[in-house]
Amino acid sequence: MFNIEHKPEIGVAKWLADGLEVVTAPNASPMTFTGTQSYILGERNVALIDPGPKDNAHFAALKKALKGRRVSHVFVTHSHVDHSPLAAAFEAPVLAFGPSGAGMSAVMQGLEGLDGGEGIDRDFNPDILLAEGEVVQGDGWALEAIHTPGHMSNHLCFAFEGGLLSGDHVMAWSTTLVSPPDGDLTQFMASLRKLQTRSEARYFPGHGPVLEDPQAMLAYQISHRLAREAQILEALPGGVPAITAQVYKGLDSRLLPMAARNVFSHLIDLKQRGKVLSDGPFSFGGHFERID
Repeated sequence: MFNIEHKPEIGVAKWLADGLEVVTAPNASPMTFTGTQSYILGERNVALIDPGPKDNAHFAALKKALKGRRVSHVFVTHSHVDHSPLAAAFEAPVLAFGPSGAGMSAVMQGLEGLDGGEGIDRDFNPDILLAEGEVVQGDGWALEAIHTPGHMSNHLCFAFEGGLLSGDHVMAWSTTLVSPPDGDLTQFMASLRKLQTRSEARYFPGHGPVLEDPQAMLAYQISHRLAREAQILEALPGGVPAITAQVYKGLDSRLLPMAARNVFSHLIDLKQRGKVLSDGPFSFGGHFERID
């Protein structure tokens, strides 16, 4: 199912489709795979999608890739620190769903003191807010905003003539992290099902290779989450660390903290659906039991 054969030349622009180039940032890690991908759409006055982390080398690589072309719009899929900070470095309006926290559900807002831990760009403040279904026209290109919260509440995908710029919502190399409170599994599942109703044949994600069969990956991600839910219910009663250890046996230890966030995201969703309760306040450090 996963395609991990991805060896981009860091900092060098590569054409992926008509009018679409990608430049990969030098920030490879277990969470970012081969690095965050910034996209350039158009031929003269271009759109820049996900300009990337605050990194001088990546900024220089983007300027080189532009070859003197003007950036007329900067689009941001979501405000994690590997996607949005360089948005302010270009003399163009920044377009996104909203700042960090925009679109967050009331349930997640109620999780006081909980930090998602995966690097939120708290300074991100777009110039133009994009609503679901809004289309922005440029010089020979057009992008449609699709609100896909779940990985982060302000996450957008962007549809264009050649496919879908899917950010971190759907990727070819891995399933997607959902880390509360900025990540919301209930929203994430709804967003996956929303994309199942669309017809884009190729996805261009924020990390890793082009996704050539997106409908198969959407179906897999939904079935994977439902299977994970069943594993978590089977592991109850217990706390997040114990459940994580049982469900994610053999996982790279570097990824266990993020796996624990995924477990907690499931527990929050299960609580909303009346399948789980906790003894005391519902929190990351709580003890959980299933309701049969």
